[in-house]
Amino acid sequence: MWAVYEATATWPKEEQFGLINQVRRAAVSIPPNIAEGQGRSGTREFLHHLSLAHGSLCEAETQLLIAYRLGYMVQPAIEPLLNQTAEVARLIRGLIKSLR
Repeated sequence: MWAVYEATATWPKEEQFGLINQVRRAAVSIPPNIAEGQGRSGTREFLHHLSLAHGSLCEAETQLLIAYRLGYMVQPAIEPLLNQTAEVARLIRGLIKSLR
């Protein structure tokens, strides 16, 4: 999540209320969804919130790729972020699988 804030700090100012806001909101929503689901009363609710977190992760990844294609990021900057999203996705999917 912090890496997203660092990466978006260099994007064009005209994206402040567009793509920057969207990718930050998507990234920030991942941990709270996981935490809220874990704090709920049952496995079914936890699975639902893990699904929401995974969706937000996919949204953030897509927005990062859009920014890359728009030229807001270079390959060395986006690669670690995409690696991190892949790792978090793997962990979320593994947790979902273990709860089913």
